Amino acid sequence: MSARDLFHNTVKTSLQKAGWKITHDPYGLQTDSFDLAIDLGAEKVIAAEQGEIKIAVEIKSFLAPSKISEFYGALGQFITYRLALQKIESNRTLYLAVPEELYDKFFATSLIQEIIQSNNIYLITYNIEQEIISQWIPLPNTANTSSKS
Repeated sequence: MSARDLFHNTVKTSLQKAGWKITHDPYGLQTDSFDLAIDLGAEKVIAAEQGEIKIAVEIKSFLAPSKISEFYGALGQFITYRLALQKIESNRTLYLAVPEELYDKFFATSLIQEIIQSNNIYLITYNIEQEIISQWIPLPNTANTSSKS
């Protein structure tokens, strides 16, 4: 199993504060001969008639000097995990969790936004100090929407 990200517990706490139940820590996937592990699995009941929303969250801190190199790795990992997750539990949506400050300085640039949109990458931004989710892109169980939570 790979090492936990520095902000693993921050994101876990942030999700719990937002009413999410952590169901997997980590969320293990096996496909073909590969043992994969997404950082977290979570569920939230939205309304009795609508059921529950299921997500998986891969957490990244981007603390290395080269943000673009880390982005390359995170993008490849996200695409691989999403495909494996679709084979095993297609009703669970994968999100990439990044610090809100990093989102504002790096992910909001036009090139990175184009890459995110063309690869249909779902994002969660989190506030490290307050341990809260600051943004879902898109909101869970919606398509192509960006909104504050």
